[in-house]
Amino acid sequence: MPPPKKPEPTHRMVFTTNSLRNTTISVDDDALYYEVVTRFWHPKLTKIFKLDKEAREMSLIAEIERPSGKGEEARVRFGGEHGAWMSEEEFLRWDEQKRGGTFTGGEGVEYRWKSHHRRLQLIRADDDDKSPLAKFHTHRRHFFVFRMSRHAFLEIKPEATDAMDRLIMSYLLVERKRRNTSVIKPKS
Repeated sequence: MPPPKKPEPTHRMVFTTNSLRNTTISVDDDALYYEVVTRFWHPKLTKIFKLDKEAREMSLIAEIERPSGKGEEARVRFGGEHGAWMSEEEFLRWDEQKRGGTFTGGEGVEYRWKSHHRRLQLIRADDDDKSPLAKFHTHRRHFFVFRMSRHAFLEIKPEATDAMDRLIMSYLLVERKRRNTSVIKPKS
């Protein structure tokens, strides 16, 4: 009887900076490579590019348009410039108590970001044992002040790679909302 098959290794997608508007997210060998860019001449529009290794070019996969006024909400679109805009609430249903959100992957599977010990984890919404498909690990600094000793990274299981584009987009939206709500607002 052969030994049981080993599970596939997880993908460790490293963030080059702590910015959610200008960073790259990639694995060591660049098999999965995403670039998040906000140009200074379009400060409200963030574009997400994905590297196509065979064609050796970056293709636009998604965009986030942040609101310009107080009454507006953010919009997202997939499929580059040919996709249709949808509101952030249509794509990502935010949960105030759990500080996370639920979105639908490419094949109709629902995923949910949740906060576990103040760290984001991605789980399947219909999973009973709540085993995480992706975990976010924050950066570390030398003596808590100096340069980073470890960059932030997403540890993603191979089961979640089918919905990678939507996973990256949803992570950026959830983390932005989490960072905005965690700031203590002064009393007025």
